[in-house]
Amino acid sequence: MGITAQFLKFALLGAEWVMYLLVFCSVLSFSVIFERIIYFMKMRGDFGVFVKELTDRLNSGEDIGKTAAWCAGHKMLEANVASVGLERFKDGHKAMEDTMNATIIAARTKLDKGLTLLGTLGNNTPFIGLFGTVIGIIQAFDALSSNKASGPEVVMASISEALVATAVGLMVAIPAVIAFNVLARAVKKKMANSETVSRIVLSFHARTNGQ
Repeated sequence: MGITAQFLKFALLGAEWVMYLLVFCSVLSFSVIFERIIYFMKMRGDFGVFVKELTDRLNSGEDIGKTAAWCAGHKMLEANVASVGLERFKDGHKAMEDTMNATIIAARTKLDKGLTLLGTLGNNTPFIGLFGTVIGIIQAFDALSSNKASGPEVVMASISEALVATAVGLMVAIPAVIAFNVLARAVKKKMANSETVSRIVLSFHARTNGQ
């Protein structure tokens, strides 16, 4: 038995498992999306207002420890970066810079969580659905060849059912792709904002110490 016959034998077993796989992928995708939404909501805040208040506090001559504590009271990543940097204020410019960079890098790992999975699902679930459709079409034509009495309407009905797999694959992929793009943009914005805060804090330290 050749490899083509072997695949035909496999295809004739049915494509119902493909639908179950797509349902699993859908549940997985939406689980990641909802978890990421909740995670980012916990870190939300008005970055513009924070930067303005941070700058005002630094320029007002307020105690650095007090400013650091004020930053630590915020849930935003940007505030956390400023806080750890100001806590190392007396340790020098290099220590502050290294600490803030390490905080940003560690945060990037947490922010990127789930994005690879969403990207993979968005790129591949349409092909999984298409695979299910191909199997369904193979079954339809095999049934037609086995039963000469079957009319074209029977074949068309089988093919229409097979196309459902492709439709489901697209339904899984589209939300995953949209979520991936939105979340990737949010991560990029968080990183840029954190770098901005880091520069503000380092600039203040350099100005204060005459560097």
